[in-house]
Amino acid sequence: MNFILTVTDWLKSQSLLEVSGVISGILCVYLAAKNNIWSWPLAIISVSIYTIIFFEEKLYADTGLQIYFLFTNIYGWYFWSRKSSAENKTPVTFASKKLILLSIVSILLFTFLLGTFLIKSTDASFPFIDSFCTACSLVAQFFLARKIIENWLIWIFVDIIYVGVYLMKDLHLTAGMYALYIFIAAMGYINWKRDYNQSELSNKTRPL
Repeated sequence: MNFILTVTDWLKSQSLLEVSGVISGILCVYLAAKNNIWSWPLAIISVSIYTIIFFEEKLYADTGLQIYFLFTNIYGWYFWSRKSSAENKTPVTFASKKLILLSIVSILLFTFLLGTFLIKSTDASFPFIDSFCTACSLVAQFFLARKIIENWLIWIFVDIIYVGVYLMKDLHLTAGMYALYIFIAAMGYINWKRDYNQSELSNKTRPL
């Protein structure tokens, strides 16, 4: 009985804004993992909510990241809606070695520059961790919008870090959401790899 009361009190203490962000966030990532274009409008709702939440928690790099997400979500919605007459959806691709190297260099440089700025100019929490996660997320979101399969591997890595950050900021629902994201991202990688293999097989057997 005490356990039920404790859980009930905990649920009542949660922010309605955070609950809305969690629900829309989980749905949009799940639909993205299923290669469903309707993930994008839900993502727009989720990032709009988290722009407010992260700003209030002084996670300024994450706040800026949500604004970036807003624009890439709009772009992703547009890009995923484009397809050739022979495809029923935009095909999945892999990143080139050049793109991967460029992404790694960009992440390290962005982390150093933003982390240094946040330390010197703001009261940001976890400036370098926040900046590193933001840099990784920038790349992962671009990969996601372009249907590059490695986006899921980056999300798995960065979501593990985010779980710890949000627990330390007492954003328990958000931490739980990011823990769930880890499993959804793994599912996304498996689903997209299957779609890629099926597309490659279809292209090989299609008559010239």
